[in-house]
Amino acid sequence: MSITDPNKTILTGENPFLRLSATDGGPLTTNASFWRIYLSPMGPGHVLYLKSDVADNKWRIYSDNISMTRWLQDTVQGMLNAELADKDIPVLDAEFEKEGDPRTFWTERVVTSTEEISLTWYDIGDPLMIHHQPGHNGRKYGLNTVLIPALGARLIHNGVVASGKAWPLQREGRPFSTSALAFSESWTEPR
Repeated sequence: MSITDPNKTILTGENPFLRLSATDGGPLTTNASFWRIYLSPMGPGHVLYLKSDVADNKWRIYSDNISMTRWLQDTVQGMLNAELADKDIPVLDAEFEKEGDPRTFWTERVVTSTEEISLTWYDIGDPLMIHHQPGHNGRKYGLNTVLIPALGARLIHNGVVASGKAWPLQREGRPFSTSALAFSESWTEPR
């Protein structure tokens, strides 16, 4: 049996996400999908897709590689959230930095000429290794990732803290959260 995945790798990087709500299972007050991509057909880069009560409750996109960002909307991110396949959403030029240790906390910072955003994950749980082939659960793309649940999560936009919090849940019978770090993430498609 071959240990090589037979599919074509289309991207690899990180995809931490932060989903906050006022109540367990309630409407999201913040939905953030952050990407640090090392390898894609459009090169490396960063992008934050954000919809939050502290940012007018409308989708905003921040990036340092617009070609990669639009490609991601056409592929994986657009599949994960159909609202983000809309390429009429403007992309704001941004700079990115990170700090922390995923064993205790992790912070991503996004800075534009008029905005500063920080996303922080803490109260870190045990990692889960997820691997599925293209077609699993009707998804076009395959995935291999290390998901690290965070029961603590916070987003700050221009000094204002977003409402809501991360909530515990189960994934494959293991403790998980509505917010998590996703490292060593690779997406594939059939050859």
